[in-house]
Amino acid sequence: MKALQSCELCPRGCGVDRGAGERGFCRAGVETEVYRYGPHHGEEPPLSGTAGSGTVFFSRCTLHCLYCQNYPWSQQGDGTRYALPALTEVFRELHAGGCHNWNLVSPTPWLPQVRHVVDKLATAGIRLPVVYNTSGFEAVDTLAGVEDLADIYLTDLRYADPVSAHEGSGRSDYVDVARAALQVMWQQKGALQLDADGIATRGTICRLLILPGRAGEVVDNLTWLADTIGPGIAVSVMAQYTPAYRALTRDGWDRPVSREEYDRVAEAVAELDFDCGWMQAYEGQAPNELIGFSMEPGSGIS
Repeated sequence: MKALQSCELCPRGCGVDRGAGERGFCRAGVETEVYRYGPHHGEEPPLSGTAGSGTVFFSRCTLHCLYCQNYPWSQQGDGTRYALPALTEVFRELHAGGCHNWNLVSPTPWLPQVRHVVDKLATAGIRLPVVYNTSGFEAVDTLAGVEDLADIYLTDLRYADPVSAHEGSGRSDYVDVARAALQVMWQQKGALQLDADGIATRGTICRLLILPGRAGEVVDNLTWLADTIGPGIAVSVMAQYTPAYRALTRDGWDRPVSREEYDRVAEAVAELDFDCGWMQAYEGQAPNELIGFSMEPGSGIS
């Protein structure tokens, strides 16, 4: 928890004393803020399985993407504050409900609190694989500190062009930061590993969201992955982009992905011979649960 006294958990390195009431870019304080939690059946198959991924949608985020579907809690701070005992019960409830893992969505501002909870439950013999579900905007020093906490990295690689990264997420350094972070994740966890029931227990999954007018960047990132890490990394190519939030009024971001853009990416996936992964069907409708809206506030297991 000392990390909160001069918070440098994300690449912004704000250095604020959260315990003294100071707030950095993400506006996170001391008490963990959670918007929704519960079994999630809309993740990649090895994560959702049959019983669902035990997903915790944390409030606050280290990026402010103009198209974020989660903006009410990621940017505007909607959610409920949980002291450490209450947060422990959230994790305990997901375990008791039979979820396959603890899936932590945007956990970076809350890592000290998560560490406390997971360690406390482990001493009581309660353990699930931890899915570190991130935008990819991560500090390598922070990743080094969670190597023994995270079992599965579920990370984004959103851009290959600093101009797009600045326009879409306000960080022109995103490409370099996210690629460096992904290499660390791969070094730590390697290829996706499944148990006898096909449920993920360890490894790395890289998500690539096709953005309008930027299919070429997905192809560039796929090529970079194949050349730098190899086709053995699990990739999840997503075609679900829907204009939301500030993207609704931003030229170039205010439309869905075209069939031509989708086909361009699909062709690259086939040509690069990735061994493991998924590609979302064109115009496939993601379930509402993907963004947490179908979960009841403060109650996860139904």
